[in-house]
Amino acid sequence: MRITIFGLGYVGAVCAGCLSARGHEVIGVDVSQTKIDLINQGKSPIVEPGLAELLEAGVKSGRLRGTTDVAAAVLASELSFIAVGTPSKRNGDLDLGYMESVCKQIGAALRDKQERHTVVVRSTVLPGTVKNVVIPLIEAASGKKAGVDFGVATNPEFLRESTAIKDYDFPAMTVIGELDQQSGDLLQELYSELDAPIIRKSIEVAEMIKYTCNVWHAAKVTFANEIGNIAKAAGVDGREVMDVVCQDHKLNLSKYYMKPGFAFGGSCLPKDVRALSYRAGSLDVEAPLISSLMRSNAAQVKKAFDIVTNYDKRRIGLLGLSFKAGTDDLRESPLVELAEMLIGKGYELRIFDSNVEYARVFGANKEYIESKIPHVSSLLCKELDEVVAQSDVLIIGNGERRFAEVMESVGEDKQIVDLVGFMAHPTQANREGICW
Repeated sequence: MRITIFGLGYVGAVCAGCLSARGHEVIGVDVSQTKIDLINQGKSPIVEPGLAELLEAGVKSGRLRGTTDVAAAVLASELSFIAVGTPSKRNGDLDLGYMESVCKQIGAALRDKQERHTVVVRSTVLPGTVKNVVIPLIEAASGKKAGVDFGVATNPEFLRESTAIKDYDFPAMTVIGELDQQSGDLLQELYSELDAPIIRKSIEVAEMIKYTCNVWHAAKVTFANEIGNIAKAAGVDGREVMDVVCQDHKLNLSKYYMKPGFAFGGSCLPKDVRALSYRAGSLDVEAPLISSLMRSNAAQVKKAFDIVTNYDKRRIGLLGLSFKAGTDDLRESPLVELAEMLIGKGYELRIFDSNVEYARVFGANKEYIESKIPHVSSLLCKELDEVVAQSDVLIIGNGERRFAEVMESVGEDKQIVDLVGFMAHPTQANREGICW
């Protein structure tokens, strides 16, 4: 393909070298004449193992060159990658100055181009940037319509410094955010020879994926550091602890807990988070991430409460009271907390949970139910149909399969609040998910 890369910094230079090595014709564009001169001399503008050799080979083969002429580069290519910097402002927001400038220049060049051109944002940008900034600027400068007269896509990079070429050649995945199918097809063709899954999503989802990955990596580093600090203060080698933790691929390093939804609960997680936070404090060890977990968990319960109370309806049905399906354990169940909040605000609440109903009569949790939450347990109904029929808002609280069937069968006269993830689609008129 004939490709233009705008921005010859870390991402742009690596992509230029790797794409030219794979036989594509690449034009690098940058405002810095120094960078352009280095590229045209086959030299790397950044320090990255193996990149200088790729750039030198690309220039010698005639497949790579640099220029400051935006219009000429756009007219000579079919695909433009935007890889300019998006640095932080003082308030933490992104500075899109470079992005805005490039979009205006690309748009001006497209005004006189008859051949279809596809613009791909490779830079890391927040969700909504392409829709609210990139597309309007290009459309205004070109007089053309995105998705019709020119293509638009995002293609977030997952390159680590010092291993960028290997990361490019052997990615874990390739994410394509497409405005139109033709743009997605073009990028899929470009990456077809890479041995990795190609994931095609909407532009906004792709933008969010990149940030989620980076913040998750930051969270992992911070978590490991805090565990290490607490362990050291307790006379334990944190490296030994985390080495064993990382050997568990069933739960610790897996997708099991990585699903947006309601708060955690049960007899273990809340108690152990509080205990470790307390121990860190008693050892004079700062653990801001770990110490914030219970506060974040409480905020998720409050969010569910706010969703329900935003409706002008007073009859509420709660399907599920235990913290997860298949158990009668109510200890620190966030659903109990949610029920208490609704009761406190005077809502007419009905609850169905067959496991808890059994426990109230026969189970080991009978004493807990009678002594700790009698005001909540008194609202338990024996029949699911009774709760459904007499409620205007139904909260899907845990993952019992019957609750999914209820959600699919009830009419539009009832508002559903899904805390589990049964909904196949994001929030709609009478179906609202807590995180979707």
